[in-house]
Amino acid sequence: MKRREFLTGAAVLGASAVAVSMPAVITSCSTKAKALTPGDIGMYSFSSIAPGGKPLKAALIGCGDRGTGAALQFLAAGPDLQIAALADVFPDRMERSHKILKKEYNNSVPEQNQFIGFDAYRKAIALPDIDVVILTTPTHFRPEHFKTAIDAGKHVFMEKPCAVDPSGIRTVIAASRTATSKGLTVITGNQRRHSRAYWEAYLRVRNGAIGNITHASAHWDQGAWWNKHQRPEWSDMEYCIRNWFNIKWLSGDHILDQGIHNIDVVTWFLGTKPTRAVGFGGRAQRLTGDIYDFFSVDYYYDKNVRMLTTARQIDDTEYNVSEQVYGTKGMFTTNGGIHLEDLEGNIIWAYDNKANPEKDHYLQEHIHLVESIRLGKRINQAEDLANSTLVAIQGREAAYTGKSITWEEILASNLRYGPESYELGKLPWYREGVAPMPGKAPGQA
Repeated sequence: MKRREFLTGAAVLGASAVAVSMPAVITSCSTKAKALTPGDIGMYSFSSIAPGGKPLKAALIGCGDRGTGAALQFLAAGPDLQIAALADVFPDRMERSHKILKKEYNNSVPEQNQFIGFDAYRKAIALPDIDVVILTTPTHFRPEHFKTAIDAGKHVFMEKPCAVDPSGIRTVIAASRTATSKGLTVITGNQRRHSRAYWEAYLRVRNGAIGNITHASAHWDQGAWWNKHQRPEWSDMEYCIRNWFNIKWLSGDHILDQGIHNIDVVTWFLGTKPTRAVGFGGRAQRLTGDIYDFFSVDYYYDKNVRMLTTARQIDDTEYNVSEQVYGTKGMFTTNGGIHLEDLEGNIIWAYDNKANPEKDHYLQEHIHLVESIRLGKRINQAEDLANSTLVAIQGREAAYTGKSITWEEILASNLRYGPESYELGKLPWYREGVAPMPGKAPGQA
């Protein structure tokens, strides 16, 4: 595995590095300033169903549980939608997905449009009648798949996160800017950005309801997640892909795959990047793979703003999946429902789900996808997701190494996880159960 020292050549951005731009830290608005409106911040329509229009055909790249779920949500988003191509490495995953699509929506994919293998994505994307590409493979493959779809001029739904390393992030950012130049829609799977409740809270925070932001916290703490044990008939590569969540070169660790949701919310509300991160983490009870069980990362921002992120997956421990943003006049929190509190803990605003019931966010993001394409109101969320994913990567590497890591260092890093080429077979460099050890160089015991 090409896990190089990420600090090598990372003191300054190289000419080939892509800069990540983000707006300034949110502060309370002046009393003389005009209050922002939903249109000013790009708030979505939150329609219950996408409008009719030109029939749209989609290629599903990655036919696992999440991929099949995304395909079903795409089909439910509006009229005249079809899954017209499938791509996966494993025939059994594709067969199962195809059966579910046919049973639930009578959506049958022609056999000639079902592709197997590591190059299957290229064949599916290249089909001339494909309008939309749904990217739901293990995260490691996302940057190249995204670039291929954008180069082919396709609209994209891209599951979160969008990369496992800085090399992948730079690929996503470059492809995102190409998508913008081509007028393509890119919707990403950070569902909270497709929640009306979150958007209404964001509007109030932007308009100064909690004052100047001072600090924030983001948490995804839960019990142990799924895992699969090696089988005699599986090669190393097949084992890694079938157990991808627990394999760091494929998932980027759970601070990316799960914690990205909460990190993304705080990154969105703060509107700025951390100047540096210091992290802790370790592996205590995980049964397979080579990732950590827990993380705690302290992020530092300009103007003395801080963020604490925790991510834990250990049974019989405290459950906490939430975000908090604290200001000089109060706080935004999702503990106990999405609401704002003043400094005394009194609720000053709460989203009324009875008056405005929220549609399932997984479905809402596909409604936004189809709506954007059919109404010609282009949305491109790829770079926002890249920003949040890099924040998570920065924290993960701080925990893995025990080092303080700056934004400039992680953005310019030549760190890359995974093999240079893909085929089913042995992976001599993969070591089951051996997680990164803080204070040690990569590869040291």
